Amino acid sequence: MSTSPAAQRKVAVVGGATSGLGAASARALAEAGHDLLLWSRDQARLDATAADLAGTGVTVRTVAADAADPGAAAVVAEAAVEAYGRVDVLVLNAGGPPVARADEVTAEGLRAAFQLLAVTPVDLANRLLPAMRERGWGRVVSIMSSGVREPIDTLAYSNAGRAALAAWMKTLSRTIAGDGVTVNGVLPGRIATPRVASLDEAAAKRTGKPVEDVSRDSAASIPAGRYGRPEELAAVVAFLASDAASYVTGTTIACDGGSLRSLP
Repeated sequence: MSTSPAAQRKVAVVGGATSGLGAASARALAEAGHDLLLWSRDQARLDATAADLAGTGVTVRTVAADAADPGAAAVVAEAAVEAYGRVDVLVLNAGGPPVARADEVTAEGLRAAFQLLAVTPVDLANRLLPAMRERGWGRVVSIMSSGVREPIDTLAYSNAGRAALAAWMKTLSRTIAGDGVTVNGVLPGRIATPRVASLDEAAAKRTGKPVEDVSRDSAASIPAGRYGRPEELAAVVAFLASDAASYVTGTTIACDGGSLRSLP
């Protein structure tokens, strides 16, 4: 019996899918033939994103959930299984926490950051991993930050939360590698997204410089001489989600125009 093209497509769940790196990753996976379950906080923006992807020929479903909410992982996992019966690719991605230096961190802020960047992603992955392992195929890809490898002075909450997730993912990768499920992270540098634009604006306010000067100086500090494009990072996500990346696991790949000075 032949199988329909739709039945052969893999299913990808993408968080933070209405903007920036999440939206670009959703498009890259759609263009690679994945059916999608997109989630973020704003249903209206999810509807607009789904409409924008209508021409790709894949099925796009959505669910509104806030990664800062302890109940979000259950909502998303249940929606994905109800819509498609399975999940093959999980892209962990959420907006960043507030700007803060290390000496400005509060206990309340740290708890919120860990829920957003570590607790919800781990909860969601653990809800979907058993079925991936049972089928013998799965991909977990987390969009993180270069701050995981080289902490950024003004992003203490992000540094801490994403580093915790990275440590868990590295540990997980060794646990499930024999089950055909890979676990990897992508470390964006300065990519031209609304989040980076907001960081440039915050730096401009902090230093008293025009935001154009801040952005120009930041771009000049990147060996590639420019900010990255969201689709450039999305291409890395799509590769890690593919069959071709079956022997890549437990690693983080920088997409940063050469900015990181440290060895992997």
